Amino acid sequence: MKFTPDRPLVMAFAIVPSIVHIIAPTRARRAMYRLLLTLWASVAILAAAMPVKAVAAPTQARLVIEAAMDREVAAPLLAAFTRRYPDVELDYRDRSSMAVNARAQQPDPRVDVILSSAMPWQVALVNQGLAQRLDSDEARQWPQWAKWRDEVFAFTFEPIVMAYRLDLAARMLPPVSHADVLNLLTQHAETLAGRVVAYSPSKSALGYALYLQDSRYSGRFWKLVAALGRVDATLETSTQRMLEGLSDGRYWLGYNLLGSYALQWAQTHPDIIVQMPSDYALISMRTAFIHRDAPHPEQARAFINFLIGREGQHVVAGETPLYSIRDDIVGPFTAQSLRDQVGQRLYPQPLDASSLSMLDTARRNDFLARWFDAYSGGAPTP
Repeated sequence: MKFTPDRPLVMAFAIVPSIVHIIAPTRARRAMYRLLLTLWASVAILAAAMPVKAVAAPTQARLVIEAAMDREVAAPLLAAFTRRYPDVELDYRDRSSMAVNARAQQPDPRVDVILSSAMPWQVALVNQGLAQRLDSDEARQWPQWAKWRDEVFAFTFEPIVMAYRLDLAARMLPPVSHADVLNLLTQHAETLAGRVVAYSPSKSALGYALYLQDSRYSGRFWKLVAALGRVDATLETSTQRMLEGLSDGRYWLGYNLLGSYALQWAQTHPDIIVQMPSDYALISMRTAFIHRDAPHPEQARAFINFLIGREGQHVVAGETPLYSIRDDIVGPFTAQSLRDQVGQRLYPQPLDASSLSMLDTARRNDFLARWFDAYSGGAPTP
């Protein structure tokens, strides 16, 4: 807090007697002048003794983001937003999807934007009334399939990929499709034992959602889960941990990794090859919404508009491997470039109320029980 004395009134009192002196033309008014001078002097002394007024120092605008997106991947977007809004102080908190989900539901989360790749959980939070509606030109123009109720918005179009080490390629034909993965796990089970990694369906929100999607689109899905169990595949909680294990040689093959992270990792780890599935590709879309209790709603609105606006989507397409949704953006990482590569067999998770069924407790428990039964006979799996 900064304090300044209230001096203008004192200055006025000092000036007025001088004016009276100037305009007093006769001796008759000099007595009045002396009386006024005495009164003005007294008031000026009192005014000078008055307590000072408190003036609040201007505070810098802030934006608090709880995000299930690695800071390294998000860095170009955050930097571009800061260039656009240099007066906004960014507080970016990188957490797991489960941690972000839990934070959003706290009584006083003190967060402005919730950002995550766990789409069903995001829809559930919005359904609980924890989001603010965004009324802007950007929101109105955004594709209907990439938003829900103008409250939660998808802003990326990320393929789910496979990744393998060159060690694998030196010993067997690398996989290019989901069917190839099953064949490798079946025909080279002994060689690949302990050298395969995939998501845990029980400890990763994204992992569970991806397996559920796989079960819809692949007739070989349950055979694949059984094959993962036969090679004692390690079940991880994040793509980052999978990639670290691939790079240090613990794993030779990774299944269902986030393409954005894998592609960026491969740029600095030439021993890791990222393969886009040739038969079909699951798509994970990161979503963001303004929290109902956002302490800085104006900055939050600016951030979401930036993410889905032309400027932000241009950064997504050209400076990150997150893949832009907009069809008027040209760059190496766009939804259209994926369609050119894979064709129309791209299956994004639905961003609507139907995804809530994925979180039904009974349905989730049944699916997990069947998954672990196929993987390891129902025994507890880390």
